Amino acid sequence: MAHLIRKLTGSFSNAFRGIYTILASQVNFRIHLLIMAIAVAGGLLFKISAGEWTAVILSSGLVLAAECMNTAVEFLGDSVTKDENPHIRKAKDVAAAGVLLAAIAAAIVGLVVFFPYFLKLFEPVDRAHICRE
Repeated sequence: MAHLIRKLTGSFSNAFRGIYTILASQVNFRIHLLIMAIAVAGGLLFKISAGEWTAVILSSGLVLAAECMNTAVEFLGDSVTKDENPHIRKAKDVAAAGVLLAAIAAAIVGLVVFFPYFLKLFEPVDRAHICRE
C-alpha cells in the first residue's frame, strides 16, 4: 500500500511540475487560462445552467489539454534536434492544429452558451410591468 501511495504521489508531483512548466513557458496557455477565467466569470454572472457549465468546463479543459500536448510535442521535437526536420515540423504543425480545432470548438460552445444571455441584456425593459408591481 505504501508503494502505491508513493507512486501516486510521484505521479501528481510530475503533473504539477508539468503545469508549472507550461505556465512558466507558454504565453498561449496563459491566454487560454485568461479566456477560461472570463468564461467562468460570465457563467457566474449569468447564472448558467448545470448543462451549460458542463459544456464550458469540458471545452475549456479540452483546449488546455490540447495546449499541453502541443507543448509536449514541441519540447520533444526540440530535444531531438534544433535543425530543421520535416517530420518534426509536421508533428509540431499537427499538434498546433489540434489546439486550433479545440479552441474553435470552445469558441462555438461559448457562443451557443453565452450569446442568448448577451441578447437579453439588450432587450427593452417592460416599464409598465415594473410599475404594476
